[in-house]
Amino acid sequence: MQKVVDTLKTVKTDQVGIIIYSTKKQKIVASLNPELIVSLASAAKLFVGYCVARWVENGMYHWNEMIEQYQLDPEEDSAVHYPHFQGRASISLGDLVEVMIACHDSRAADSIVTFCGGWEKINHEISRNFNNIHITPNPRDLENKGEVGQVLNILSTIYIGYQADPEIWKPVVNGLVRPIDHLEGIPNHFLNHMSGGLDNLVVDIGLLGEFNQHPFLYVLGASGLPNRYTDTYSDERIVESMKLLYKEYNNQRKVII
Repeated sequence: MQKVVDTLKTVKTDQVGIIIYSTKKQKIVASLNPELIVSLASAAKLFVGYCVARWVENGMYHWNEMIEQYQLDPEEDSAVHYPHFQGRASISLGDLVEVMIACHDSRAADSIVTFCGGWEKINHEISRNFNNIHITPNPRDLENKGEVGQVLNILSTIYIGYQADPEIWKPVVNGLVRPIDHLEGIPNHFLNHMSGGLDNLVVDIGLLGEFNQHPFLYVLGASGLPNRYTDTYSDERIVESMKLLYKEYNNQRKVII
């Protein structure tokens, strides 16, 4: 695990953090700057799903409630991955949450949040337990941010919640396990995650490993990077760190087997 952390330390910024939780050992096995506040970019949509799932769990909403006049972003990939959801008169809350997370769809997020009472209500729900996370409609907003350690707590809540009551958390998890971005060298079904990025930042939140075979939960964030479109060094180091984490997971699987 130290190799993962050491590799991240070589990115071209001091604003980098990671935290890794072993579901096998049920403890944090590596961390670097877990109190760092990072921009969330598109990954903030995962927390919209978290809030709605909490409300479904409490009986405030139901996944089969229909949302009329919803929107999907034509600039994202929902038309490719969910062609059967295009042009309909209505869609279920659960289906729209899945699309929002899987396709990083901001218009889907706006439709969901409007249906559920607005962004202030969403942030109030988050702040009940996580005071250092705040999300906004615009992924580029500087106030769209969260603390690395608290983001892991939400991810852990989603993962544990799915184990206990999969019907409640299924739309959120369905979005996580259908990512539109992959990493060469890691099997697609071993990387269930929500990523986000701008020209000077990257964030990745997810599960690495077989979903039902003790995956690692991780949160990785880096901001203040040189322009990622012209300087790829930091991105390469981040990919390298993920591959090292995958190697750690494979070592763990051999022990289990």
